[in-house]
Amino acid sequence: MSKLTQWLMGQQRPSQGDVFAALDIGSTKIACLIARADDQGQPRVIGIGHQLAEGMRTGLVADMEAVQQTVMAAVTTAEQMAGETIDHVIVNVAGPLLKSQTVGVELPLNGRDVTYSDVERIRAQGQNLLAEDAQGRVPEIVHAIPVHYALDGQKGIRDPLGMIGNALEAQLHLVSAAFGPVRTLVTAVARSHLEVERLVAAPYASGLACLVEDEMDLGCTVIDIGGGTTSMGIFFDGHMVFADGLPIGGAHITNDVARGLTTTLAHAERLKTLYGSAILGPTDDREIIDVPQVGEEEPEHANHVPKSHLIRIIQPRLDEIFEMARARLEKSGFTDVAGRRVVLTGGSSQLPGIRDVAQRVLDKQVRLGRPLRISRPYVAATRNGAHAFTGLAEATSGPAFSTTAGLLAIAMQPELAATQSGVESGGNGIMNRISQWARQNL
Repeated sequence: MSKLTQWLMGQQRPSQGDVFAALDIGSTKIACLIARADDQGQPRVIGIGHQLAEGMRTGLVADMEAVQQTVMAAVTTAEQMAGETIDHVIVNVAGPLLKSQTVGVELPLNGRDVTYSDVERIRAQGQNLLAEDAQGRVPEIVHAIPVHYALDGQKGIRDPLGMIGNALEAQLHLVSAAFGPVRTLVTAVARSHLEVERLVAAPYASGLACLVEDEMDLGCTVIDIGGGTTSMGIFFDGHMVFADGLPIGGAHITNDVARGLTTTLAHAERLKTLYGSAILGPTDDREIIDVPQVGEEEPEHANHVPKSHLIRIIQPRLDEIFEMARARLEKSGFTDVAGRRVVLTGGSSQLPGIRDVAQRVLDKQVRLGRPLRISRPYVAATRNGAHAFTGLAEATSGPAFSTTAGLLAIAMQPELAATQSGVESGGNGIMNRISQWARQNL
């Protein structure tokens, strides 16, 4: 670990017994994970809670009261399982709310060595270069990630501390979000008697959870297809260099199925899960499925349609998602460093055949990703004879919980978040401003 990473970590390294919590607020699911650090500072998951999201739409709060109640239900379930009460959480910001921008900053050194304060000044100057939005307002910083440093023209420096030169340059990746939607989200969490310790971009959390180190270094794109949104992040040289998102996801596929088959949303979700696929199979025209109709309760009134009809409803929406993602990625300007590797994750990535569709539309090598940073569970005896589970339980170790696992990894392993900006409470950052507003208005 470099000196720079150690400094950025400060006193945050977890010690044995410390408790951390992550809160993933999605459009269709709100999940909470609580973990305790073991004797090596690694996470031991002790509490899990998740609920169907109420009051969220495409990553935005649509009903404050409903979000508050759902957050409280998910957190309470996790607290009861953990036997702990939490008051601080790390929360994700949905991909469609994010803006991504790369800026260059230069700092004169006049022949002296690079100090910690120089690195901090570089990051502060970079944040001041954040471009205004279409309404002329400056968005709020979520991350300020140093992609690489250069000293007197020497590029590719990861840790400039102690080096001597005349000019230090840095390329910073600024990830920002509009203050209003973020303030609304944090306020909903605050009304659930929780304080948001840190905000994390959803694609950043998903990438940290699912990508292996070689993928991060050589260039890779992570695409997290959630219920109401699709988040995208490009990683290169160990950093996230681009973040974006689409206000479309698996819930839109469910809506298409409900309309196309004239059934309820609940039945459409069930049909999609049980029989849905991204590609047609040789027997799909002959396999018949029962489709309950809206307003009909008797089984004999169900429609009988070939499975291929369901798949032909799913396919166009999946094609649309990947075509929109391809257009955004091409527009980013990072197609060269992104390489030819894509990792698909998120709940909707579990549709059979989706990997083949992604490879065809994106023209890249695709694999399916699940949380890797937190190990699979094992059983250990405790002092009172009970059992404790380390890692993620089977039900929460799949692609649907990639963002949640990434948030928890960031909470417990500060080196993963060492490149983030100071968005926590303190200073003039977004969390301090929101906290002040919440104290005055709640």
